[in-house]
Amino acid sequence: MTRVAVYGTGSWGTTFAMVLADAGCDVTLWARRPGIVEAVNTTRTNPDYLPGIRLPATVRATTDPALAARGAEFTVLSVPSQTLRANLAAWAPLLPADTVLVSLMKGIELGTAKRMSEVIEEVAGVPPERVAVLSGPNLAPEVAERQPAASVVACRDETVAQRLQAACHTPYFRPYTNTDVVGCELGGAVKNVIALAVGIADGMGLGDNTKASLITRGLAETTRLGLAMGADAKTFAGLAGMGDLVATCSSPLSRNNTFGTNLGRGMSLEETIAVTRQTAEGVKSCRSVLDLARRHHVEMPLTETVVGIVHEGTQPQVAVKELMSRTAKAEHR
Repeated sequence: MTRVAVYGTGSWGTTFAMVLADAGCDVTLWARRPGIVEAVNTTRTNPDYLPGIRLPATVRATTDPALAARGAEFTVLSVPSQTLRANLAAWAPLLPADTVLVSLMKGIELGTAKRMSEVIEEVAGVPPERVAVLSGPNLAPEVAERQPAASVVACRDETVAQRLQAACHTPYFRPYTNTDVVGCELGGAVKNVIALAVGIADGMGLGDNTKASLITRGLAETTRLGLAMGADAKTFAGLAGMGDLVATCSSPLSRNNTFGTNLGRGMSLEETIAVTRQTAEGVKSCRSVLDLARRHHVEMPLTETVVGIVHEGTQPQVAVKELMSRTAKAEHR
């Protein structure tokens, strides 16, 4: 039986642990809070993040990171992206020498503008062939209910991607493989920024034409950045690109969409943060995505607009007017 360690017991970390167990893996969840560990081990639930969902018996929890790591063929990381570096620095010495590190995170690190796989390689001192990412239209509450869903597992080493694919393939969760790690990560990170924009538009009372335009032009921005960084354009037409973008921008289950909606309704950043239970990755990552775009000399006006609204105090109505008054141009240049 494949041993897997999952670090992080938020909604997606816990859900993916369930998927792995349903696929036949023996899973140990690491949790920071003893209360979650007790709940998982005694009631088979995580009431804080997945109320009402019963976890398989092959999912156990611990607060001991060394115990979680023991014998793990795969080490899954599911913590807020801006905390990855500090957390992994503490965990890395405990990990098995041959474990594959799997990122569930969809963000870009502030300051360095590094993708999560790059942070993992740097902090854990592992080659790219031992780092994989999982990305796609995977809203945790729906997957936790075992509704049909698909995703992408990407690794530079295709055989590693295939091993991970087998480890998480269930009757309701269908993973596809890809070797384009850059494209899969950018699709997952930038879609959170675009979901904020769509949510803001929704909160302002704007309609489906506006939201469809934001989604489509958001995909164009993501693709431009991806191509500048060596990604494959086909990735952005797939599950880790368009698929994830549509799900995150259109569902009320999306944290980033909901966060943007509250901003569009007139709530301040501080008020919106106060009513948001879980991390909306796009709130911080929008700044690092814009930083990444500028480093690669890529124009990303929607991302700039989101940064202006979220972090610079630009009123949504003003931002929309400025965005719509930009110089007209050809669609595909």
